[in-house]
Amino acid sequence: MNDPDVLVIGSGVGGLMLALKCAARGASVLMLTKRGAEETSTNWAQGGIAAVFDPRDSFRRHERDTLRCGAGLSNPQVVRQVVDEAPERVRELEALGVDFTRSRRGLALGREGGHSRRRIVHAKDFTGRAIEQALLARARAHPRIRLVEEQLALDLLLASRLRSGAPAARRSAGGRRPERCWGAYVMDCRSGSPGAGRIRPVAAKVTVLATGGCGKVYLYTSNPDVATGDGIAMAFRAGAVVENLEFVQFHPTCLYHPEAKSLLLTEALRGEGAVLRTLDGERFMTRYHRMAELAPRDVVARAIDRELKRRGEAHVDLDITHLPAARVRERFPSVYTALARYGFDLTRQRIPVVPAAHYMCGGIKASLAGRTSIPGLLAVGETASTGLHGANRLASNSLLEALVAAHHAAAEAWRLVRRGPAPPQPEPWRAQGTRPPLEAVVFDHHWDAVRRLMWDLVGIVRSDQRLLYAERLLALLREEIETDYVRLRLSRDLVELRNIALVGSLIVESARRRGESRGLHFNLDHPRRDPSLDGRPTTLRRPRTRPRLRVLAGASPRSL
Repeated sequence: MNDPDVLVIGSGVGGLMLALKCAARGASVLMLTKRGAEETSTNWAQGGIAAVFDPRDSFRRHERDTLRCGAGLSNPQVVRQVVDEAPERVRELEALGVDFTRSRRGLALGREGGHSRRRIVHAKDFTGRAIEQALLARARAHPRIRLVEEQLALDLLLASRLRSGAPAARRSAGGRRPERCWGAYVMDCRSGSPGAGRIRPVAAKVTVLATGGCGKVYLYTSNPDVATGDGIAMAFRAGAVVENLEFVQFHPTCLYHPEAKSLLLTEALRGEGAVLRTLDGERFMTRYHRMAELAPRDVVARAIDRELKRRGEAHVDLDITHLPAARVRERFPSVYTALARYGFDLTRQRIPVVPAAHYMCGGIKASLAGRTSIPGLLAVGETASTGLHGANRLASNSLLEALVAAHHAAAEAWRLVRRGPAPPQPEPWRAQGTRPPLEAVVFDHHWDAVRRLMWDLVGIVRSDQRLLYAERLLALLREEIETDYVRLRLSRDLVELRNIALVGSLIVESARRRGESRGLHFNLDHPRRDPSLDGRPTTLRRPRTRPRLRVLAGASPRSL
């Protein structure tokens, strides 16, 4: 695999748009995905893109809604730039072949929680899939883009991992400045491939993390299986600054069914008039917020959580049966079809729903152009924290952020490609003497333990005692997982387990540092917002001295 100018890890909307824009400028781009290219959170996105197109709406209204939802932690300059660019980015997608739903007046606009006006541009209720398919087709056809599936990035390739004696290595190793990133170590996970299981360095002038979110850190999530926080984990291990990881958004309405896995019922249902009811039929959101079902997601999720605990019930119901059946089927064809597979008729039945982990509002600290604290490393999309979302994401601002960030990060990547030197020769991955993978029962226990612990102790409602308990338990689990990582032959499952355990620990540490309740972070011991913390993100960075790990006989000294 030839070294590219730009290495993009991930194939969601942010990574695809950046790749297309870099290639259009003349850069060679290698895109790696750890499973199929379509297996992204973008592909699962039902709602749409928030953008001002209605003459009765305004950019300033969209700004105010975003800032209000961000609860004092959004960056006003970033918010203004993203909102102002939204219509241009939507038109760009249309030019690339995305077929958005239209009305007689132009683009059809939906409404979702936290928005004061209709401004959600959508392709029925499968907007993400429409975007993913259009951009993937363009990327696969572009002569300067090579897309390789089933490639798992393990860790970033830093200057200290270059061939000994390289000038860049001497400058960075032991220095006070962050090390430069020159690519990543990648495992070939293609079954039946001659190189299956092989780990190799992939060097590049610019490395872009577009790896999505970390919903699989939690037991119940709306995210696809690929959402294991890989980008955040790799960047933190490399020394990058991460921020605001305590702000995990829980989507209020995922299907409650023993056979359903991660079936989200789009917020646009509530935007079109669906209401939430307890099992005896009472509509309860009017008691919690003046916007009722269209309140911001943190309010709705906490209200559902409180009703479930107060009444001792397993779920609440989402009810849209009062609307004409033909209208519901026309507006929500994919939701209607998905529910029918589980025996539900959306037009005639109330649908059982519960909250589930959905979106990470924090991430790798990055500018809107993707710049992180590590030279040569950019981050876009959900894995990045640009200052847009703050303490809570406004609905349908996520695809928008990824599009705007990709636009500016592509220009930054091209600048680095033109001015930067060629990547030096990296050290090969050292994997001699590793043992076969651990027993499945041990792995399954660790995987379930991390996710259940996070769900039970670091969920929608938290407390100091729960967070302290979670911290202690995760420390024990991580010690075992790190020992396995050092002594065992690597597998995708073990790498992902290691990443969710680390990201879980970072979420807990961030939550323990925030001694207040704000946005998505609600702590029973600190129930009020502290005005002195307005504009102050929670930042974490790995200590410069690496913790010592027990290295067993015959093991290889891998990077932590």
